[in-house]
Amino acid sequence: MAGAVTKKEKQLNVEWIKWGRITWVNVEKPTAQEMDYLAKNYPFNPFDLEDCLSRIERPKIDDYENYLFLVLHFPVFNKQARVTTPSQVSVFISEDYVVTVHAGDLKPLVKLFKDCQQNEEARRENMGRSSGYLLYRVLDRLVDYCFPIMNKIIANVEATEDRLFSDHARDVVREISLLRRDIMAYRRIIRPQPSIFKSLEEEDYPFLKEDLDVYFGDIGDHIVKITETLDEYKEVVEGLSASSDSLFSHHATEIMKMLTILGTVLLPLLLLSSLYGMNVPLPFQNSSFAFPLIILITLCVSAAMLAYFRFRRWI
Repeated sequence: MAGAVTKKEKQLNVEWIKWGRITWVNVEKPTAQEMDYLAKNYPFNPFDLEDCLSRIERPKIDDYENYLFLVLHFPVFNKQARVTTPSQVSVFISEDYVVTVHAGDLKPLVKLFKDCQQNEEARRENMGRSSGYLLYRVLDRLVDYCFPIMNKIIANVEATEDRLFSDHARDVVREISLLRRDIMAYRRIIRPQPSIFKSLEEEDYPFLKEDLDVYFGDIGDHIVKITETLDEYKEVVEGLSASSDSLFSHHATEIMKMLTILGTVLLPLLLLSSLYGMNVPLPFQNSSFAFPLIILITLCVSAAMLAYFRFRRWI
């Protein structure tokens, strides 16, 4: 049975597990000191090590003589800002090692490494075949992690859709804006990834000697599914936004219509009151029946106007 060794470098965020001929080096929350450590112990290109510290590096895959270098982004939901943000994972893989560099906020990756540290069965399952298979297990966990976040977005979209046609539609406008921003952020994270997994599936890399086409193809299918689902719900949210604009426009039109009718109906009263407010002789101004007579005339004119509006189907 192959033996296992786990170790953490002193004063560095570097841990590693050795199982058989495979070594998994995990660098969490990297700094320049961790990159110096990797530079001294592995033949990595200095530019790749700089990319590990970059927060804006685009997803890519670089093939070198001694190793393969990948940069991938996976979603992490920020509860305070209510938006999905990218978390970068950099991976160096050779025939006998896998080095993962990340910020520590991707729970599946952290959990997988701890499981392999503490559980012999987990080491045998994930590290017992090849470095390429370990890479597949890491990426498979990370891609599966994308689905709960996406399902939460879908549930929020459907809940917002139900509220849009309820009595609380005014509160939905902000929700639609937040959902649109969240979906756009998620799409920016995922859209560059399918080409990476397609390359892993189709290209013949010397460090992935085991036949892993089916495995990486399955991950690629999941990524494509996520991309297509996000595209679909982007259209749904845009439709909700258009419906919301239409509903509020109709509501504003109805309000303006009622205010206009009210102002028109009150116009005779305003006209008569302004006339009798003038300091000039007017009919009935000295009569005790002047006030009720004016009110009666006003009500008759207003009633006639309302009847005419109803006849023309304006109200």
